[in-house]
Amino acid sequence: MSARSKRLPNGRKIRCPSGYHAYVPAPLPPHIAWNAVLATALSRADRAIGRLAGEGRRLANPHMLIRPFVRREAVLSSRIEGTQATLGELLAAESGAIVDRSPEDLREVGNYVIALEHGVRRLSALPLSLRLVKELHEKLMRGVRGNAAAPGEFRRTQNWIGPGGCSLTNATYVPPPADTLADCLGAWELFLHDAALPPLVHAALAHAQFEAIHPFLDGNGRAGRLLITLLLVEKEVLPAPLLYLSAYFEATRQEYYARLLAITERGEWEEWLEYFLRGVAEQSEDALSRIQRIEARLLEWRKRLSTLSTRLPERALDLFVENPYWTVNKLAERMEVAFTTAQRAVDRLESVGVVALTAETKRNRVYCAQSILTILEEPTRMSGAKNSRRAR
Repeated sequence: MSARSKRLPNGRKIRCPSGYHAYVPAPLPPHIAWNAVLATALSRADRAIGRLAGEGRRLANPHMLIRPFVRREAVLSSRIEGTQATLGELLAAESGAIVDRSPEDLREVGNYVIALEHGVRRLSALPLSLRLVKELHEKLMRGVRGNAAAPGEFRRTQNWIGPGGCSLTNATYVPPPADTLADCLGAWELFLHDAALPPLVHAALAHAQFEAIHPFLDGNGRAGRLLITLLLVEKEVLPAPLLYLSAYFEATRQEYYARLLAITERGEWEEWLEYFLRGVAEQSEDALSRIQRIEARLLEWRKRLSTLSTRLPERALDLFVENPYWTVNKLAERMEVAFTTAQRAVDRLESVGVVALTAETKRNRVYCAQSILTILEEPTRMSGAKNSRRAR
């Protein structure tokens, strides 16, 4: 009998006073049965994220590209939880345009951006910890549908996961009871500072365990996905937050949930790692491709603008990469120039095919660099997913 067929659930199932059963996960790290498939997956993921990190270090202005990538992650992570806002809608709303989308959806996605940017800033003074996790959650859930679920506070009551209408007795998964939460989280926080494992393996285990603990009443998925990016930045695997796995998790949503559940029920850590590392490799390659195509487009546009005696159109061009949508008023504010000066810069960009007018209201015009938006919005390429083994 193979080692994999003998595996046991991760942790223990306990009967609670009300009669339902809950899972208390075992502390990390688990025993990992390394094999050729898993080693190959780690090697591929390390190479791919290394290339992405190298590109990030080479960028003269990484913030210009990080900003739209952060927003793309926010949209896709929130989509997993049912939010319908698109990247174009978020970017247009940030530019000051009127968007036909519920303010609640836009606020939820916007909160993800705020939380991620807060986390990256805080890493310079505070390591990843339960304190920082609570800060992230407070920013994620402020003023949105989970606002009643104690933003920034670990739960004091039982929660559960399952289809609509289910209860504790027939839920798909019941996380640890509230009175065991402190011990589970304390062990998880200790593991955050464990440097013995390869960083990508460490991030995969930490994410899965966080989802198993489910420490908040709401927002656990979004908080857990944020932690992956922050762990990789904290461990200096990436110089900046350029890699996000929500696109991969969203495209393989059924497998994502099945892999997490298989850890709890059968201790299938190796299969989870293979799945996670495949996602790191594919999303690193995907991000690298998008960055290179945006840079190629920028180089082409800058050549068209190189004969001008003023650099204002080039300054405006950089801002249209940060956000493909701008109103002239917002652009003038950001560039600290007069409205008419900003309009001339936009007119020049329009004349060389960089931007086009997408909306004209009584108060302002909205311009869009559509080719940049297309690169950002194109679907995630899942070259390896169709060949992956299904979770049992």
